[in-house]
Amino acid sequence: MKRMTTLSISIILIFSIFLSACGGNNGGAPANTTTGGNAGNAKETNAPAGGETGKKVELTMSAWGNPAELKVYQRALDAFMKENPNTKIKLIPVPGDYEQKIMTELSGGAGPDLFYVGDGLMSKLIENKSIVDLTEFANSELSYAKPDEFAPGLWGPAKVGENIFGMPVDSNPMVLYYNKKLFKDAGLKTPQEYFDEGSWNWETFKMVAETFQSMKKYGFVQENWWGPMLNWIWSNGGEMYDENGNYVMDKNDKAKEALVFISDLVKGGGVIYSGSLPQGQGQDAMFMSQQVAMVGAGRWLTPMFSENKSLEFDYIPYPTNTGNKTETAAVPAAYLALNANSKNQPEALKVLTYYVSKAGQEARLADTGNAIPSIAGLDYVVTDKGIPEHAQYLLDAREKGVSFGAPRAAAALVPGLGQDIQELYDLMLLGKADPEATIAAITKKVQEKTAEAAK
Repeated sequence: MKRMTTLSISIILIFSIFLSACGGNNGGAPANTTTGGNAGNAKETNAPAGGETGKKVELTMSAWGNPAELKVYQRALDAFMKENPNTKIKLIPVPGDYEQKIMTELSGGAGPDLFYVGDGLMSKLIENKSIVDLTEFANSELSYAKPDEFAPGLWGPAKVGENIFGMPVDSNPMVLYYNKKLFKDAGLKTPQEYFDEGSWNWETFKMVAETFQSMKKYGFVQENWWGPMLNWIWSNGGEMYDENGNYVMDKNDKAKEALVFISDLVKGGGVIYSGSLPQGQGQDAMFMSQQVAMVGAGRWLTPMFSENKSLEFDYIPYPTNTGNKTETAAVPAAYLALNANSKNQPEALKVLTYYVSKAGQEARLADTGNAIPSIAGLDYVVTDKGIPEHAQYLLDAREKGVSFGAPRAAAALVPGLGQDIQELYDLMLLGKADPEATIAAITKKVQEKTAEAAK
């Protein structure tokens, strides 16, 4: 979710000008019209989304993302419109505070027909009935994608019992990106070399951060949302929730040790907290301008970084402190939901299920896409271009990954809790609270919010 807010102001302004000039068409690549999965069946048995009468329908879809990501989204919309010429879909990017803007529109009875929902917002939208229950349509012959085609662990808060309120557009296991040139300039081995020799651990990570600090650069940018924080807890063998979804952070010494580790690195100056950066300055811009050697993210930064031909980067798993080469990785997921206020729900449902189908995901994610597939049979799109060299680490991370809303990351199931925890991490990373006080505050908030949700 943090990727919504990591754009620099300059990038947003450039893209806004471009969008205005093009009337909402983001100049996406030519549509990939290959169909797969259930898409072929849907095309054979159903009329175009505009209907047999030739009715023309105009839909809107909102999403977060940097300009390169928005081009990726457009590919699937172009593919659908090519097959269904009576349906026009306008992609509306929402820069800045995406969640707040979407919530404001929905509460006013407006908003786009379709929109991306982050794993931290989903439970709130379900609670206030802002989105449509997709269960019946998703299981019908009209749907381009069926629920059983998706990895079970990716549904998270979008599925309540057997009821589906959002379909996984993709998944994004987290890894570290590193700048090869900066490591060479610093006289360091690359993270891959440390990994190969079995020494890619916390001690090495700290040494690397301190080395870049001595060069008046930063080793890493730390963020405060659930993925980057739980990655450190899990890399130490710690837990915030157990495998049954019970909160255990207050009794878990390994979790506390992880918060102390990252908090100390930020205090020491080798790691910088993203919340302390100047307004509009994100980890993506810092990485491209050679100010920081490593950032943590899923595949969403890859299209942008790949467009910068002078940037040499690769992936590496998070370092561990357990003796194992890898540990559990956070797997952020986004969902596509249907606005309960939409006046064109039948047509929008077809677009929604096409967008998340095998055909839709192949159109979006091939050729340095911004995520990895959430649907079976498309893993090759991650590795076939060899960009970056170790793209396989994304797939490896997915195999050991946990999505927000799974038992070990259960905060997503309680409306508003994820945001509250993020704000408490913010205070710690700004140096306004120590790790012990932070855990105490999180524990209190978990108890309060969980009790409130149970009423």
